Amino acid sequence: MSLVALRYRLEYALVLAVRGLVRRLPDAAARGLGSLVGLCFYAIDPAHRRLAVRQLRAAFPTRSAAECRAIARRTFAHFGRLLVVLLKFSTLTPDQIRARVEFEGDERVRAALDKGHGAILFSGHFGYWELQGLAQPLVLPSISVLARPLDNPYLHALLEEMRLATGNRVIYRQGALRRVLRALNANECVAILIDQHIQGSDAVRVEFFNRPAATTAALATFALRTGAPLIPAFALPLAGGRYRLIYEHPIELPSAGSADPVRDLTQRCTDVLEMYVRRYPELWLWMHRRWRDEGDEAKAVPGMFPAAAPDRNEEPVE
Repeated sequence: MSLVALRYRLEYALVLAVRGLVRRLPDAAARGLGSLVGLCFYAIDPAHRRLAVRQLRAAFPTRSAAECRAIARRTFAHFGRLLVVLLKFSTLTPDQIRARVEFEGDERVRAALDKGHGAILFSGHFGYWELQGLAQPLVLPSISVLARPLDNPYLHALLEEMRLATGNRVIYRQGALRRVLRALNANECVAILIDQHIQGSDAVRVEFFNRPAATTAALATFALRTGAPLIPAFALPLAGGRYRLIYEHPIELPSAGSADPVRDLTQRCTDVLEMYVRRYPELWLWMHRRWRDEGDEAKAVPGMFPAAAPDRNEEPVE
């Protein structure tokens, strides 16, 4: 057995052990365990810790280095909670999941589907997006989720099992265009995350925190081709271990005279995601190298990019 295969098996065994533990823990204890997991990674992963702080300083040039380090620390704690809460949710019954979530704006999804062209839900690696996917089919129609396979085949199979448990489907890159169009033509929901770096002809460059970011063009292309409404979707933590699943107003399409409707529409979607990240910066994946077209030294210098609009100080309850 190769070292890589052994590592994959050990990672899988560790995740299964954590899931077995959190199955028996109260929700508050599970969240506490998740915070501890995230903070451990903050302590032992200096490369991603430095990357998170560097990107935060570039995104929020008016914030001090100490403030950015504090946000980065909370970000690691959040993603530890996300992992553990997802494992906890995977052990719950549908009624138990429904008791832990509340919906806001779900009528917008129903109104979109009433038009008969399907609906495209979009978000980023923000908040509790995986929980939103698990919970939506319990109240709204199920989703076809566009996703990338995990490198670890055992964890990939486990995550797919979780995503499918409440009735969703997963669409991977191979044959994705045809499957997405088929789902939308059948008046179904499709979900796409729009905050990862994209290379090649599939990318469109938009502004994200006043910096150019290569972003998937698929979201806008599907919407313009099919007429499916684009609905921003976000999942925020509330007090008492509950979660609010938010569906915003559909994004307005560019005018007929737009010189680049795909870019214009992608920018409008990205602006909504940025608005949420500015409100709750600790809930976004700052450890992902989102901006890759500039040198690391440039990214490390705070204040070299145009000043951003003032961010709100609202913070969700964890």
